[in-house]
Amino acid sequence: MSGAASQKTPWLPRWFTSEAPLPWLLPASALMIVFGIYPLIDAIITSLYKKNAATRRLQFDPLYNWSKLFQDPRMWDALWHTLLYTAIAITFQLVLGMLIALLLDSDRKGYGVMRAMMTLPLVIPPAVTAMMFLLMLNGSFGVIAQGLIGLGLLPPGFPILGNSSTAMAGVLLAEIWQWTPFMVLIMLAGLRSLPKEPFEAAAIDGATPVQAFFKLTLPMMSKVIAIAVLIRGVDLMRAFDYIKVMTDSGPGTATETMTSYAGRVYYGNADFPFASAIALLTLVLVIVTSTVFMRVFKVKL
Repeated sequence: MSGAASQKTPWLPRWFTSEAPLPWLLPASALMIVFGIYPLIDAIITSLYKKNAATRRLQFDPLYNWSKLFQDPRMWDALWHTLLYTAIAITFQLVLGMLIALLLDSDRKGYGVMRAMMTLPLVIPPAVTAMMFLLMLNGSFGVIAQGLIGLGLLPPGFPILGNSSTAMAGVLLAEIWQWTPFMVLIMLAGLRSLPKEPFEAAAIDGATPVQAFFKLTLPMMSKVIAIAVLIRGVDLMRAFDYIKVMTDSGPGTATETMTSYAGRVYYGNADFPFASAIALLTLVLVIVTSTVFMRVFKVKL
């Protein structure tokens, strides 16, 4: 087969027409090494050094950053904010995604266009979305802020992103708006793949749509839901764009997560070893939580 292919296209290199997998894996392997493995190794090595504040040089001290990290109350606050941010965003995205998917699960005319429009928020860069909501939540002229003020839910000129009690909600609003369509598309794919026979039998037996949903749809969709939650959970635990653009971890540290804390230390203090330790702890947290989740819900990727 390969000989026939090489005779038909003699101008192509032999490896291009061969069936050996190695040549085709080399580009992806090179990208993984350059952008994945090398930065990870470099972060591990960097975290073993201590930055001398006087000389601004790095001194080898393997335990300094890690002991400092676990004694840092700001890190524990950032960890709590990370878990809270992830839990709230996943809950809203999952519930809204399922509800919208149930509404769009139809073959009637026009529903295909509506399903296609679900992809539009996903193509907007997160930084652009954050800037949009930064303007819409402005207490002076933002359309969302003015709507809440008009409803009497907020006092005039209330700074949603400038108040420690509402800043996290403002950031989450942008996150939920942009990534709920992702959940919708996954839930739709799962709903469209479900067999019709169990639902027809349930309807004959007199089951209501609500009973069919809880007794049939949710159990059969459990694996799809688990995979969607896993993907979004990993992404949410390293959220950075919305927080950086909308609040810069403020006011104070009210919206500071692990990744935004690492960014502040890295860019603000130029303390590369300590920032590397924070980033590695975030990586360990993601690996541990995702592994536990996969074992508990028996997710196989």
